[in-house]
Amino acid sequence: MSGLGFGTVALIFGILVLVWVLLTCIKIVPQAQAFVVERLGGYQDTWNVGIHFKVPFLDRVARRVNLKEQVADFQPQPVITKDNVTMQIDTVVFFQITDPKLYAYGVERPLLAIENLTATSLRNVIGDLELDQTLTSREMINGRMRAVLDEATDPWGIKVNRVELKNILPPEQIVDAMEKQMKAERERREAVLIAEGEKKSQILRAEGKKEAAILDAEAEKTAAILRAEAAKEKMIREAEGQAEAIRIVHEANAEGIRVLKEAGADQSVLTLKSFEALAKVADGQATKIIVPSEIQNVAGAIKAAVEVAKD
Repeated sequence: MSGLGFGTVALIFGILVLVWVLLTCIKIVPQAQAFVVERLGGYQDTWNVGIHFKVPFLDRVARRVNLKEQVADFQPQPVITKDNVTMQIDTVVFFQITDPKLYAYGVERPLLAIENLTATSLRNVIGDLELDQTLTSREMINGRMRAVLDEATDPWGIKVNRVELKNILPPEQIVDAMEKQMKAERERREAVLIAEGEKKSQILRAEGKKEAAILDAEAEKTAAILRAEAAKEKMIREAEGQAEAIRIVHEANAEGIRVLKEAGADQSVLTLKSFEALAKVADGQATKIIVPSEIQNVAGAIKAAVEVAKD
């Protein structure tokens, strides 16, 4: 180093400074970010993803902007409902920067501006609702809040994607009253369910008795029909038996008469056998006896012979 002159050292130093300056002028913008560049204090350009070069000593990166969707969780805000109930509500806002230039120059401290805007908009929305509507209309409140905030933050290069009511904290007195109301409502529903169950039970019992009576009547009817059919079949079988017995007797008598004829018996013997057969038939349960005409003629001849003998 001692052998080097002052000019040489100055040249080397100058080259190193130039290299350092050139390296500092090379900027690489990562994904989901944007750089707002100023030249001599005024807006120059917005750099997106990639490698960029700035003019030494003239350009500077004024702001690095995150283009991802961001979440802002704000502290609970006191609000008053339409029926004069004070409660605490904390909100969560999901937003995204869409224009880095407007975000850099549109408003000072954008997050604080969004928080204050959220608080005032929440008071306006809740002020038009009663307590019960506030507790049951979260979706409606979220939608109205998102519309108001999105419109108000548009000049700042911010788009509000969603607004969610994280917690709704009514006063303790209101909470106690709501719990008592819910308990009374549950007891009322329980009483209604018990009454409906008892009603259905009575209806089912009545329907069961009715169906049982119908089944008993149908069973009695069926039994009577079966008894009548059994009696009818019995009478038919008895009649058929009697007819069969008469037929057998007649066949036996006819067979006996045939045998007598073949043995050479005269007409009077045949007539007496016929009367004996009629007498056997009369011993049964028949109420009428049909006498063949031939037997009637024989009986008349016998009567006439008897009368002649008396004379």
